[in-house]
This record gives sequence, C-alpha cells and structure tokens, in this order.
Amino acid sequence: MNRAYELMVIIDGDVEDPKAQSWVKTVSEGIASAGGTIHGKPDWWGKRAFAYPIHKKESGYYLVVECVAPSGSLDELERTLRLADDIVRHKLIRLPHAEAERRGMAGAAA
Repeated sequence: MNRAYELMVIIDGDVEDPKAQSWVKTVSEGIASAGGTIHGKPDWWGKRAFAYPIHKKESGYYLVVECVAPSGSLDELERTLRLADDIVRHKLIRLPHAEAERRGMAGAAA
C-alpha cells in the first residue's frame, strides 16, 4: 500500500553550494529506487541560519520533498541520510490521509 510522505533534509552549511544541491538528486534517486514517486518538484529552500547552533553549525541548506512510496520502503534512504556526514538533520513523516488529499497526493497514495 502506497503512503504519502514529506521529507525534510538539512545539509551542512559549510558544504559548497553545488555539492549541497547534489543531495536533491541523491534523495530523488533514493525515492525512485524504493519504488516511490516524487509529488511535484523538490523544494530547495537554500541556505538558512539556524535558530540555535546544531552540532556547532550556524546554518544549513534546506530541502523538502513530498513523495508517495510503499510502506517501509524508504528505510534505506533514511539510513543513508543518517550515516551521511553532510546531513545535519532529516525528518521523514507520513502524511495523514486528509492532508495527503488536501495536497493532491491521495490518488497516488491509495
């Protein structure tokens, strides 16, 4: 059964911009290899200052991706993000059905 997800990734602000933007492709390929599809375009927020230091870092690049994938299939992508040195934080949430419908993702997540 497919589910709707939202993934936010924060990339280390000390990384060069092209290398940080290459994570968009890495995340997209990870979702595709898990049998999922990206809903819309990945949302690249660019470099933002943190409200408080995280691991002694003051800023990071933000990436938000909405996707539809089979239950549990994104575990390998999460593992990759957890082990990557460039990633400061990541959060994968399963969207409730009502929110997925509101965003137009419910048909693909059925």
